[in-house]
Formats: sequence, C-alpha cells, structure tokens
Amino acid sequence: MPSPVGGVSQGGFAAPSTPLRGETPLIPPFPGEPAQNAGPRASRLQGWARPAPGGHVLIVGDVINDILVEMRSGIVAGEDNPASIQLRPGGSAANQAAWLGWLGADVVFAGRVGAADVEFHRAELARFGVTAHLAADAAATGSIVILTGADGERTMITDRGANLKLAASDVPFDLLDEATLLHLSGYTLVAAGPRPVAQGLIAQARRRGIPVTVDPGSAAFLAGLEPGAFLDWTRGAAVCFPNLDEARVLAGEADPELMAARLARHYRAVVLKLGPEGVLLATSGAEPERFPAHPAVVRDTTGAGDAFCAGFLAAWANGIAPAAAVQAGTRAAATAVSSLGGRPVA
Repeated sequence: MPSPVGGVSQGGFAAPSTPLRGETPLIPPFPGEPAQNAGPRASRLQGWARPAPGGHVLIVGDVINDILVEMRSGIVAGEDNPASIQLRPGGSAANQAAWLGWLGADVVFAGRVGAADVEFHRAELARFGVTAHLAADAAATGSIVILTGADGERTMITDRGANLKLAASDVPFDLLDEATLLHLSGYTLVAAGPRPVAQGLIAQARRRGIPVTVDPGSAAFLAGLEPGAFLDWTRGAAVCFPNLDEARVLAGEADPELMAARLARHYRAVVLKLGPEGVLLATSGAEPERFPAHPAVVRDTTGAGDAFCAGFLAAWANGIAPAAAVQAGTRAAATAVSSLGGRPVA
C-alpha cells in the first residue's frame, strides 16, 4: 500500500484510555500505527451526546455486487474499450460495516440480497469481523457497474435489485438490543420500499436513547425526492455525513460553509466531505471548521466516503472528540483511495 497513507495492516482498533479532565485526547491509531496527539481542537464539542461505551454498531442498508471497470483510456462510443474488470462485494452500508470491522469495532449489519448470494456476502463481511443478518430474496442482488478513469474518479450505473425489497422482518428491533449506535445508509431512505424500515428503526432507536447517524448516499437519488423530505425523515440525527453534491441538494446552497451551517440546523453535527479539499465539521451556532484531507496516492475513489464515515464512527464510538474523529476519518479515506474497490484490503 502506498506509503503516504502510513503503514497499514489488518488488526484491531486500539481504543486509547479515557483522558483525564483537561488532558488532550489522542487520535485513535490505525492498525499498526501509534496514537497521535490531536491538538487543542480535539476538545471541541465535548457537550455532544455520544454512543455509550460497549455494545455494537448496527448498520442497515445496501449490499451490492460491484463490477469494477478500470478504463485504460477515455471511452470511445461505439468501439471496443480496453479495461481491467473485476467483481467485488460492495454497497455503501456494507462497505461502511466492513471498514468499521477492519478498525476493530463490534459491528452488526442487516440487509437483503439475492438468495444465491447470501453465503457469499455473509462470508465477505465476516472476513472483517462483521456479524451479517442477510435476508434472501428471489430477486437478484443489487449490482453496480463502476467505471473508474485514469484520475481515480468514477461513474456508477446502478441496479439496486433486492435492496429495494428490504422489509421490517429483515431488521427486527432486537438487533438494537445492546446497540451503542444505529447507522443508516441514505439509500434505504430514498426508495419508497425500504423507507418504512429505516423510519421505524430511527423511531425505535430514539425511544431507546440510541444515537442515530446517517449518510445521505447519493445526490442523484436525493434530487428525486420532495424538497426537504430527507431532512424531515432524519432530523435530529447525531451526525450527518453528506458529500459536496449531496449537501448541495439538501441545503440548496453553493458555498460549502453555508451548506454545512444550514444543515447543522437539522442535525447535532454535520461532517461535510469535500474530497481532496478535506472536511468541514459544523454544529448549530458555531462556525464550520475545516480539516485537510490526508495525503494519498489515488487509484480509485470508490468507497472513500464509506471509509471516512467508518473511521469517524470508530473513533467517536470509542470516546474520541468529533474533531479528532474527523482526522481518523480522513486517514481511513486516504487508505481507501489507494487501492481498488470499496473495502479494506484484508
């Protein structure tokens, strides 16, 4: 793996000891890395409600069969186009679960796949320590063709397949027993079929006092909703993780700082992902704070946002302040873009 990201190998997420009052918390180490001092910004937002210690993170959302196409040159319409093609497990929520598991978190994942793929996807998630509850469907597992250009940017062609048939029985409320956090992929909310499942889980988590976090997932799908609908469904979530395009749709603003500040009226915090421009962290009543991206050699941006989200949540769930959790997220994203596909290299 390229050296600008740091020496990374699979292993446990070492949670730092709880700092004494007045001490600066540590940035949690990646597998194989020492802890780092987070600096004075780490103490910001100490008043946040955060996940209770112990328990598991419940992630609910999409599972996908990724068809990764690395183009050797630009696409020429109507002609053969040389490329490298690989099949990989994917799906934003499933990717986030894999990254969290890779970082050592206790993760339970729930989703729906085609009957023929249940054991494959369960085993792929188990490789990263994720306990997967996968419902079997007569429909095929969702598939995405991901076209990656020479600059690492990708274009996705999506068939959501069995994901669209996620049912309440696929995610029983007892999966929230002993959960410390509920994290939802926006893909589960933007489609009418699985939306009641997500809404029911949000309501149940709130009754139990379990923090809810959400990743909007797709600007294209958000744009197809009634204005304000997604904000209404997820209002009050502890953290929302939009990228720039998603935030533009949700906030109706062009300036990133204005986007983040406007969305912070609806959530306890907004972590706006800006790709190579870094991250904005915003809370209501405070100026958004910008953090730089972690250096990386970019091969494929697939899964970068998922890795960032997981890195942030793994740190935050271990008692790390949000500003330091952002830095953990940027390190995870840098690792993701350095290799092909949306999941960690085991």
